[in-house]
Amino acid sequence: MVDEENLVSGSFQEEDNHEYSLRPQTFNEYVGQEEMKENLRVFIASARKRKHALDHVLLHGPPGLGKTTMANIIAKELGRSFRSTSGPVIEKQGDLAAILTSLEPNQVLFIDEVHRLNRVIEEVLYSAMEDYTLDIMIGQGPSARTIKLDLPRFTLIGATTRSGLLSTPLRERFGIPLHFEYYQPEELKEIILRSAGILEVQTFDDAALEIGKRSRGTPRIANRLLKRTRDFADLKTSGVITIEIVKETLSRLGIDEFGLDKLDRTILKQIIEIHNGGPVGLSTIAASVSEEQDTIEEVVEPFLLKSGMIRRTPRGRVVTEKAYDLLGYTKP
Repeated sequence: MVDEENLVSGSFQEEDNHEYSLRPQTFNEYVGQEEMKENLRVFIASARKRKHALDHVLLHGPPGLGKTTMANIIAKELGRSFRSTSGPVIEKQGDLAAILTSLEPNQVLFIDEVHRLNRVIEEVLYSAMEDYTLDIMIGQGPSARTIKLDLPRFTLIGATTRSGLLSTPLRERFGIPLHFEYYQPEELKEIILRSAGILEVQTFDDAALEIGKRSRGTPRIANRLLKRTRDFADLKTSGVITIEIVKETLSRLGIDEFGLDKLDRTILKQIIEIHNGGPVGLSTIAASVSEEQDTIEEVVEPFLLKSGMIRRTPRGRVVTEKAYDLLGYTKP
């Protein structure tokens, strides 16, 4: 059975291992985030004209919106090579030093989940980002000494889903902070039709729009739902995705016309039935639905807030009138 709760998570999963084949390669192919793209075109053109490294870039926003794809495109538009790593992989100062000292002039270094770097490693980054130097400690005890190495100018692109966890000194060293917005259904329709073309799946416009409406404003989820719809279409319509196939597939996966899945509805019902609509704390919600608190906060809650189903108050989460109406409850 398909795990519908994983399908509507924006976080990277095994399901997405082959999504690189669907990724756009240029700004012209990249759908959405128009203001960001226009600004980046200016910054990149200026950096190329001056033959300097682009200022360090911070990409932040919910998971699945295209931060890694944008980082790759920035490197391609700059005409620079691209090197990728992630915060949890860099465990020691020596790991980071090895990466930095092997960079080529003006190369792009991408660090995913940059908020998960530990503070000791962050301190190594400060001088590397600001002065393009690296302080290395040699030896131990009284004979220990520090040497300063010069680094080639490079562009660091950091990506994070939780920018609030970044330390202020690190955040301030990114000269170009860029925030990703959720996508509109029409934008997701364009992405789905492009992906369907790459996958060689015939898809009608109204079917693509219906998938877009149920994809929680997230391209990664849209591509997953397209693939699952293709599976049903292979058996029922010789591979042609119609709106009827989309509605049947997503109904069987537990995803309604608003993009809510089983976990979303369970949380809303628990708050309404057990806690009289709130306010209720996040830890209490997690316990009542037997789910990890981080999952609620990072995967479920952002969409419920965006769609107006819940709101945050100083005392906890409160279900809105919109959610009462949607679930068929009468608000007390």
